[in-house]
Amino acid sequence: MTAAPAVQGQILDPFEAFAGVLPRHGALAGLDFGSKTIGVAISDSLRTVATPRETVRRKKFSSDSERLMALFSGASVTGIVLGLPRNMDGSEGPRCQSTRAFARNLAAVLALPIGFWDERLSTVAAERALLEADTSRARRAEVIDHVAASYILQGALDRLRHLGDQL
Repeated sequence: MTAAPAVQGQILDPFEAFAGVLPRHGALAGLDFGSKTIGVAISDSLRTVATPRETVRRKKFSSDSERLMALFSGASVTGIVLGLPRNMDGSEGPRCQSTRAFARNLAAVLALPIGFWDERLSTVAAERALLEADTSRARRAEVIDHVAASYILQGALDRLRHLGDQL
């Protein structure tokens, strides 16, 4: 008896390469990967609006990836946008390295294309929006990661729309 073929996603960098392999329609997931949590946002199938979904409390990769797969399959996700936490000067530090390692692990268990999006200041923007909405400190702590994921995903959706307009 032969083993089943391994499920393998693609990691595509730069973003234009990721855009090139996506089907024309279908939801995308945005992830804000952190040391303790993973913020998750999911778009509509026409890729116009990113909606914050959930903050996954990290445990071990297998349980984290199972939860992500459940969220993705329920929303018919066709690709993943993973926030890349570059330094303010554009360089990549240890946080980028751990994000890229997470992407490699995720690609090994998910047959979805994965693209990176520069997430500089996404958490700052999410925090500002929550403050403007007069969200309590406790509530901000609960939702900040998946709101930041929606900022990451919305930036990618806007770029995809721009790339489509150029064709």
